[in-house]
Amino acid sequence: MNRTFFGAAVAALALAVPAGAQAQQLPPAVIAVVDTDRILQQCTVCAAANQQLQAQLAQLQQRAQALGTPLQTEEQAIATALRALPQGQRPDQAMQTRIQTFQSSQQNAQREVSTRQQQIERNVAFVRQQIAERVQPAVTQVMQQRGANVAIERGVTLAIAGSVDVTDAVLAIVNQNSAALNVNAPAQQQPPAQQQQPQQQQQQRRPQGR
Repeated sequence: MNRTFFGAAVAALALAVPAGAQAQQLPPAVIAVVDTDRILQQCTVCAAANQQLQAQLAQLQQRAQALGTPLQTEEQAIATALRALPQGQRPDQAMQTRIQTFQSSQQNAQREVSTRQQQIERNVAFVRQQIAERVQPAVTQVMQQRGANVAIERGVTLAIAGSVDVTDAVLAIVNQNSAALNVNAPAQQQPPAQQQQPQQQQQQRRPQGR
């Protein structure tokens, strides 16, 4: 009796589902796995761009050392001179000027290194953006060739079968484009609000006519 009841209930539910909902059922997932990290490292133009970015980083490190070495020497010299002062005696004007000059040079050096470091970070992001613009259509092309309807990143999978990894095929298509990547990101544009602010301040300072 219970079996008859459940059978009738299932039949009733099937009748209650609209025909349109049945027609919209999703097809079985055919998954393709892509190792984008390997593509970023191994594609021909990617490897060349990575070498250039590494050279930029090495130049920054050399520049930071060139700026930091004399500053460190001067800092130690100032500290030695201050310790040599009699207890309670303040530095004379020449020493105060020397300290101010050192602090100014230190700030300028920190600002220069920080600016160049930010530029390199922007360069890295710009290169990754260009690679993504080449990888995406390559993935789409391989999906169409293999009959896949879903592509996922290998890094988010727990376990996969080798037959669903299409990284080599995607990499081969990406390598067909031999145009070099630009490793220098375009200059940042000043926001319009900051450009208009001085004009607004000038208008506020003008005396209003009667």
